[in-house]
Amino acid sequence: MTDATAATKNQDLVLDVVPYQQDGSKFFDDDGRLKRTGTVWTASAHIITAVIGSGVLSLAWAIAQLGWIAGPAVMLLFAFVTHYTSCLLADCYRTGDEVTGKRNYTLMDAVSTILGGSKVKLCGILQYTNLYGTAVGYTIAASISMMAIQKSNCFHAIHDDNPCLTSSTPYMSIFGVSEIIFSQIPDFDQISWLSIVASVMSFTYSGIGIGLGIAKVAENWKFRGSLTGISIGMVTPTQKVWRIFQALGNIAFAYSYSTKAGLFSVSTATIFYMLCGCIGYAAFGDTAPGNLLTGFYNPYWLIDIANVAIVIHLVGAYQVLCQPIFSFIEKWAATKWPKSDFINKNFQVPIPGFRPYKLNLFRLVWRTIFVASTTILSMLLPFFNDIVGILGAFGFWPLSVYIPVEMYISQKKIPKWSTKWVCLQILSAACLVISIASAVGSVAGVVTDLKVYHPFNSNY
Repeated sequence: MTDATAATKNQDLVLDVVPYQQDGSKFFDDDGRLKRTGTVWTASAHIITAVIGSGVLSLAWAIAQLGWIAGPAVMLLFAFVTHYTSCLLADCYRTGDEVTGKRNYTLMDAVSTILGGSKVKLCGILQYTNLYGTAVGYTIAASISMMAIQKSNCFHAIHDDNPCLTSSTPYMSIFGVSEIIFSQIPDFDQISWLSIVASVMSFTYSGIGIGLGIAKVAENWKFRGSLTGISIGMVTPTQKVWRIFQALGNIAFAYSYSTKAGLFSVSTATIFYMLCGCIGYAAFGDTAPGNLLTGFYNPYWLIDIANVAIVIHLVGAYQVLCQPIFSFIEKWAATKWPKSDFINKNFQVPIPGFRPYKLNLFRLVWRTIFVASTTILSMLLPFFNDIVGILGAFGFWPLSVYIPVEMYISQKKIPKWSTKWVCLQILSAACLVISIASAVGSVAGVVTDLKVYHPFNSNY
């Protein structure tokens, strides 16, 4: 899983209610649900797995726009804000009494209980829109990695980068078809080994990227880059401004998750981000690529392993990411048309050697349309850094700052215009400005790319 999305997805999984046990059974919590078995370490591990994803590959490019001073400083700032607002959100886990109050098992539960009204709908729209957009980003990232495999093998074969251009459209189509097939697996997100595979893949390609960056720095015998980032001349002053804003969005995307994040997990993720971003910038300087791994050609077999790891990671992460959307639409349709066989009836499809497959026609049609729409949109806008920047801008402030701050103020009954209330509002307003700037810069990047881009004919 990648970045903010896996954590957002986990907030949307609602557990089934278990009959309340008055006898204080060791198997149940005080509200009758199965007793939780997680620890600080397991929670930290899940968070690290969720946030260290393909977004880290854009951080070298982001730091290249900001420079050696502002780049690391902004990353540390986002780490602090994310940790702080996650602690605010954790304080909203129970409504009322901190020990015996009603538990809120998802972000939507907490918003509904504490804020209510239109903010519940707003939170739902933001979450599902962000999940949909990230599915588009995953499709783009996966196609870039598949192209990188072909390109590195081509370069190895003929030692000439120029003839190695390839189109992203066929690879997006391959990824889309695979996701259509996987989307028909019931409860895909509950497969126990999925998180293990995702974790291994995340650390594999991130570690390879860091290792290749260190090797390139050693080869150059110097740290590239400057204190202020990419220089005027390589880009115009206007492009410099837009790129700085877009870089903020890229960093926000890496950090924008809302869950109870321990200091250990945030610190570990930040160290990883710093390594990927700073080493990548030191290796390439102003020419740092939008996807760190696309800047290397040798050893080609190692680069192939890293890109295969990304693709495997994203195939599974896409499904986990989309499960809340699938579940929401399918439950809504079942409630809306309870007597429809098309929506509610499962057909038994015999599979030799396996249990019969339960085919649901609505699930087949709806999920196919969903995956096809994300694939087509990816083909129309195959701009990795721009899309990552937009997603970071769109998701960071409302989901990671505004909602936790507003819930905390309401939950703790903080008086209006008190010192703490003012400080929290200043924090929220500052993050809003950053999100708006990031969105503007990323949209400007899309507009610039569209001037030279031909739909369904993107070559790299």
